[in-house]
Amino acid sequence: MTCFAVRKGCRGRGLTYPLASATIEFARERGARAIEAYPMITAPGKEITWGELHVGARQVFEEAGFREVSHPTVRRVLMRIDFGAEPGARPGER
Repeated sequence: MTCFAVRKGCRGRGLTYPLASATIEFARERGARAIEAYPMITAPGKEITWGELHVGARQVFEEAGFREVSHPTVRRVLMRIDFGAEPGARPGER
């Protein structure tokens, strides 16, 4: 998942939470083996410039069941859900 497109008048209503959840079901029903996302890390009191959160915030993906796989930059994380992976399997293993 690389970005969320939410109409200007509808932003700030928490719509990315149900969008992330719907994406999981959509992918699972169509046979996806995994989903990855690259959200921003938001810090309380830190200003976020316009357009930065089109990728979503880490909290959205945490609440949808994604787990952090890596932390490639100071403000980005790689998060993933594996479908049908065996318990204890590393990302990409089945």
